[in-house]
Amino acid sequence: MQVLKFGGTSVGSSKNINKVITILEDYSKQDKVICVVSAVGGITDKLLSAGSLAKNSDKSYKTEYKAIKAKHITILETLIPNNNSKIIKVLEEKLKSLKNLLDGIFLIKELSPQTSDRLVSFGELLSSYIIAETLKYKGNNAIRKNTQQLIVTNSNFTKAEVKFEPTNKNINDYFNDATQDITILPGFISKSELGEITTLGRGGSDYTAAIISAALKVEKLEIWTDVSGMFTTNPKLVKQAYPIERISYHEAMELSHFGAKVLYPPTVQPVLDLNIPIHIKNTLKPNDVGTVISNDGNTKSSTATGITNINDISLLTLQGNGMVGVPGFSKRLFETLSQEKINIILITQASSEHSICFGISKHDTVQAERAINLAFEYEISKHKIDPIQVENNLSIIALVGDNMKSHQGISGKMFSALGKNNINIRAIAQGASERNISAVISEKDVEKALNTIHERFFENNIKQLNVFITGIGNVGEKLIDQIHQQRNYLKKNLKLDLRIVGLSNSKKMVFNAEGIDLANWASKFHYADKSSLNGFLEKVKALNLRNSIFVDITANEDVSKMYEHYLKNSIAVVACSKIACSSTYQNYKHLQDLSLKYNTPFLYETNVGAGLPIINTLSNLVTSGDKVTSIQAVLSGSLNFVFNNFSDRTNFHDIVKRAQFEGYTEPDPRIDLSGIDVARKILILARENGEVMEIEAIENDSFLTKANIESDTVDDFYKTLIKDEAHFQELYASAKEKNCQLKYVAEFKNGKAKVGLREIPEGHPFYNLEGKDNIVMFYTERYPEQPLIVKGAGAGADVTASGLFADIIKVGSK
Repeated sequence: MQVLKFGGTSVGSSKNINKVITILEDYSKQDKVICVVSAVGGITDKLLSAGSLAKNSDKSYKTEYKAIKAKHITILETLIPNNNSKIIKVLEEKLKSLKNLLDGIFLIKELSPQTSDRLVSFGELLSSYIIAETLKYKGNNAIRKNTQQLIVTNSNFTKAEVKFEPTNKNINDYFNDATQDITILPGFISKSELGEITTLGRGGSDYTAAIISAALKVEKLEIWTDVSGMFTTNPKLVKQAYPIERISYHEAMELSHFGAKVLYPPTVQPVLDLNIPIHIKNTLKPNDVGTVISNDGNTKSSTATGITNINDISLLTLQGNGMVGVPGFSKRLFETLSQEKINIILITQASSEHSICFGISKHDTVQAERAINLAFEYEISKHKIDPIQVENNLSIIALVGDNMKSHQGISGKMFSALGKNNINIRAIAQGASERNISAVISEKDVEKALNTIHERFFENNIKQLNVFITGIGNVGEKLIDQIHQQRNYLKKNLKLDLRIVGLSNSKKMVFNAEGIDLANWASKFHYADKSSLNGFLEKVKALNLRNSIFVDITANEDVSKMYEHYLKNSIAVVACSKIACSSTYQNYKHLQDLSLKYNTPFLYETNVGAGLPIINTLSNLVTSGDKVTSIQAVLSGSLNFVFNNFSDRTNFHDIVKRAQFEGYTEPDPRIDLSGIDVARKILILARENGEVMEIEAIENDSFLTKANIESDTVDDFYKTLIKDEAHFQELYASAKEKNCQLKYVAEFKNGKAKVGLREIPEGHPFYNLEGKDNIVMFYTERYPEQPLIVKGAGAGADVTASGLFADIIKVGSK
């Protein structure tokens, strides 16, 4: 027998209910399934709201009722689109009963706890009926069983206590004879020994599932929600939070009690007694691992397991000299709160006995303040104690972990971290078990506090980045110099300890697990090992250093073929070479997929514009929902340098030589002048924009002569440039006659791309592009007429190295 429970979000829409049904169908192939369901998401609150409005003679309760009815009818009609008249009729009858109850509350202007239980029970009764009927409609052997016929409680309405002996008998008697594959049970609801409708308290659907699991002694209980388990802290507030794979029952109860919404605290007790594991799963992502709660707990060596918080807390303080040495104050205080049914969340008392401080929900504050001042009216009038002090707008944060009790200094680390971040602590509490350290802080500081503590216990204060560089030519040397220069700045300002651990060229490679001395790195190659691509990879893997980054500063296709091996080993890749991203689309997509699969960055900003943030700008546009309609660009700093310096007073051969000498072209200038380099760049931009495109699809209008293109070597190429000088002079003369500038332009529009030499007229943004500058104009739906322009130096060792450096920093910030 398998027991699964699905929460309100999981059954909050027809789409999500279909996901639930898919899961149930899969599970039912293995064994019989018992499925406990909550009310449709938000319905319990709407029922209480409608009841409150009706009690207060507010006719808008009818509007709430209509919304409740419409939501359930819509869900059912979507799930069962055909032949559903009988099913809808039954649903409408149930809804009519709800309407009659609300009308009765309106007439008598009373909403007792007993009536409230009857009212909110409709949520689970309605959702369970819809899900059961949908399962039947889809051909499943499914039955809905009313849990009120199984779970017996006392008459403590709104939070009834279970009578386990008759409850367990009812459950076993029913399921021992049950023949259906899937049983749907409404959670949360029950009946008293007198036959009165009761509920198990908010979150009681979890409790229902635990009661069923314990009675049947199942192997495990699965609770399906909208998150992938219990996280180290709230992932909405702390981006670095991650799911906890294993956690103990006691840790889970502590985290749940202090605000973790995944699990309702009383759920744990029935299964804890029988050591039945609880598995928290994500309905929306059923393949995620989730969290297992058991006696085994957190087997990792981390001192803490998680951090949680409760908002909307008020802190009340009873204090006065008359309390010192006088017994009975605590008893009277807590009896008063108990009689008012006010739950105490946190307690702390000064050793001087001068004060008692406790935290409660802000919703109970007025009631608690009135009751306590009345209970101690005499002592207050005699000035033995002060009137109760109340502080509002507070939250409780709690650090939880079984392993904390065996480590010294945990509370010191926690409070020190908070103090350094200017977070004031109003009260502190720690149990003797040392499993929980709690602090009361201002509600406005919660997000800051969670991030601070998470960084202190679940992350390193300074993140270490371990860099391995292949290719230490001109650009490589500049990158090493920049890292050496900025190391102290990064550590101080960005909390990044950036170390170069491995270096290689085509002949040799060196490594130092503690970081290579960047002031004297070149000398290390005198005694270096012979270099090989596989040897370099294996050494990186063997070192197994955290936050490793492989940096390719070569133009070697064989090196680019190694990227996938690094990514598969969770080693980030930063690439200067554009070979990989401009290779086949299949390879490009494969590398992107590996990056996602292994959650490992693959960055290549320098592929298009050296240090210019061209790819990053395009990515931000796409990510923010903008649509790029066309791109116009001058993407070759080397070609722009060539044509900016070429004129009728120079010769083309000399200008190209100069460009190569100053490092603006590739070692083989034919790569730049042939236009293939620009074609690769516009291809990468097109792919980043979501296009499935190959290099062959790009129209390349070359300005070179046939002899230039067919030259066998670089030397032969330069000889043909001399011979064909007249051809290049004709290109220049034509542009000059029209008062135009020659620019090698890349264009992308309507899924097509082309590159070629263009005569740019005066007034065009490309006209005055100087030196080795690049420029990219993005026309988008948000920039339809005036494009978004990125402009700046697009070639040179320094700017290319700075672009690589920026990508490395970006890896460190992830």
